[in-house]
Amino acid sequence: MNKSNDQHNMLPPEEFGTIETGNEAVLPSGNADSSSVSYPTEIFVIPSYGRPVMPSQICPVQVTSKWEKTIEDIAASKDHVFAIFSLGDKPLKREPTHEDFPAIGTLVRLLQAKSGPNELHFICEGLCRVKIEQWIDFSKASLAKVTYPSDIYPEEGTKEELSVKAYAMSLVSAMQELLPLSPLYTEEMRQYLMRFNQNDPSMLADCAASITTAKTQKLIEVLNTVDVFKRLKISSALIKKELKAAKLQDQIRGSVSNQLSKREKEYFLRQQLKEIQKELGNKSDDRTAEATMFEKRMKKLTPPEHIEKRFSEELKKLRILETGSPEYAVTRNYLDVLTTIPWGKRVEEHIDLKKAREILDKDHEGLNDVKDRIIEFLALGALRGSTDGSIMLFAGPPGVGKTSIGKSIAKALGRPFFRLSLGGVDDESVIKGHRRTYIGSMPGKIVQALRECEVMTPVIMLDEIDKLSHSYQGDPASALLETLDPEQNNSFLDHYLDEIIDLSGCLFICTANNTDTIPEALLDRMDPIRLSGYIAEEKLAIAKKHLLPRGLKDANIKEEQLHISDEVLAKIIDEYARESGVRSLERALAKIIRKTAVKLASGEKEVTVTALDLKKYLGPAPFKKEPSIHGVGVMTGLAWTSVGGATLAIESRRISTDAQGFELTGKLGDVMKESAQIAYNFIRSSIGKYSKEHQDYFTKALIHLHVPEGATPKDGPSAGITMATSLLSLAMNREPSLGIAMTGELSLTGQVLAIGGLKEKTIAARRMGIRTIICPKANEEDLQELPDEVKDGMTFRFAQTFDDVVKFVFP
Repeated sequence: MNKSNDQHNMLPPEEFGTIETGNEAVLPSGNADSSSVSYPTEIFVIPSYGRPVMPSQICPVQVTSKWEKTIEDIAASKDHVFAIFSLGDKPLKREPTHEDFPAIGTLVRLLQAKSGPNELHFICEGLCRVKIEQWIDFSKASLAKVTYPSDIYPEEGTKEELSVKAYAMSLVSAMQELLPLSPLYTEEMRQYLMRFNQNDPSMLADCAASITTAKTQKLIEVLNTVDVFKRLKISSALIKKELKAAKLQDQIRGSVSNQLSKREKEYFLRQQLKEIQKELGNKSDDRTAEATMFEKRMKKLTPPEHIEKRFSEELKKLRILETGSPEYAVTRNYLDVLTTIPWGKRVEEHIDLKKAREILDKDHEGLNDVKDRIIEFLALGALRGSTDGSIMLFAGPPGVGKTSIGKSIAKALGRPFFRLSLGGVDDESVIKGHRRTYIGSMPGKIVQALRECEVMTPVIMLDEIDKLSHSYQGDPASALLETLDPEQNNSFLDHYLDEIIDLSGCLFICTANNTDTIPEALLDRMDPIRLSGYIAEEKLAIAKKHLLPRGLKDANIKEEQLHISDEVLAKIIDEYARESGVRSLERALAKIIRKTAVKLASGEKEVTVTALDLKKYLGPAPFKKEPSIHGVGVMTGLAWTSVGGATLAIESRRISTDAQGFELTGKLGDVMKESAQIAYNFIRSSIGKYSKEHQDYFTKALIHLHVPEGATPKDGPSAGITMATSLLSLAMNREPSLGIAMTGELSLTGQVLAIGGLKEKTIAARRMGIRTIICPKANEEDLQELPDEVKDGMTFRFAQTFDDVVKFVFP
């Protein structure tokens, strides 16, 4: 092959010269026309990479320049034929060996060749299948002895013969269907149809496989298959897969084209419609219709002057914008929000204190102190003529009725009610909305409340305000400062509207389990009202009047079909629902109702639940009464938690007389640890005052004080006198009087200091059957605030110093 500097030669085979050919072989059946080609038994073999050359296929091949001499020799031969074998997709990183060659390759005729730097390109025509029998010269000339495998056809008259004809017809049909779908196949198919008979199933199978985009290994499999029936099956699967992909591509192309055509059509029709409407003069387009709708909405309202001005500006902008522009959608959404805020609409309040009390008594059992506080609030509003500007905070354990009391207030005032849960909210945009520059922006929940309630004076409940969070998106607690401050919320600014809204007519009611987590600045704007929880008698009334009837109604069970006595309900309350609220009680009753429904559906007429049945209905009692812990060194204390009051049996023991020290267990907080240390030091220094015979008790004693329920964190100073009493009992080896619980902070000089949560602690003592409570003298006035139902049957002992406590406990 001739080659000059950086020049590529495109030479026909006649210009390569000639070489002598070896012996000739007979042309096998089912291959290309042999009229002008001989099939020698010794030929050159060239390896290639990528898709194999199929019989009767004309395609370009690229090889390395090391084969240039071989191609020149082939071009110089009489028939220009050689064998080509595909070794796979990727070139080997080494020189190929005998084992790398597949079983069958293709005999091809060289048509044209072109050389380039380090590579060689040639065009060849596939003639037939060829198989290497023996290598003559593998390393230098790559010369081999070959045979030409014949196609294997099924025997005549068999089922396989008919299947061959069916597969052939299917391939022809699929190829004809494939040609119009992709212009890439048209020219290649035209060349193929000129070179073979479509009734030849062997060549048809090769043709169908070669025009697909199948992987190299799949085409090599087709080439290696000499059984025509099996080859037709493989090719049929490949061509059907190709046809499916081509149809999908054509469908996608058609869909895109249809969408574009549809948009163009809609545009022209819209323009024509506008012209027609102009001529008729009695109809308007979508933009005009929407603008008219917004104008009608705003005419029904009485917005402030600055809102009217903003509305006019945005409406003017809407009229000049194209309906297809993004700015049009933004402006339209803004006007939709602006015109659905009930500007100027207020609910006239008719405060009837008697009716309000009836509503509160009907909806809630007990809580008389809370009801009195609400009536006082309403009475003040009646004198002023409005309840605007007040923010109440209901704080208490879960399930005591904080949310439902808010609904009752709204009902008593005749105002619509909106509840906004703030638990876990960490984005100030929930309160104040998103700015209009953001995609998908919307107003805040306060504006949403006004839109849903359709008045500017709703009752808005901010539920779980103690569970607000904050993140990089802002601090919602700080955003609420403006909302809840009566001096500021008349000029509340929503980020989406970017206009001032007067919220002074709204009545905000907040709820929380614990006020400790509410920011001080926010808490300062509220009027806290504490809900301590229900005593057993109140829970019994709630179960009879509210929970059980509501559960039966939801289950569509008549009252006469389920019988539960007061004694059974009291047992459920005492053993299954001992918390401050009534949610556990409601769940227990719901469980009984579900099991009752099963029995009624099974054919029973009525169901009676007895005390003995409770274990079957509700399982083992979690609060089953157990013998109270008492003895030397054991004293019962009272504690306040975020879910109500609780009792603590504090224990102390001397565990060694060989050393001196004091150990604490029970997962105590820092304040409680300090309180325990104060109690220990006080008793150790004052033991001679209370028992001279034991004044050396702590000299050589390692004391261990434990507060049970060790997995529950505990903190606070109010267990001081309880721990001191436990240590004194241990030192005196004397058991405290039974049926007594106590609470109070102890100072290092023996003073009993005031505590909080007296109501919750008293309810906890009643729940445990304790009827005598020792508490600080400073809390004596707080006793007057306790409801009668909480104080009934209870005895309170007030202690100013620890000496008073000793008198009560060790008479």
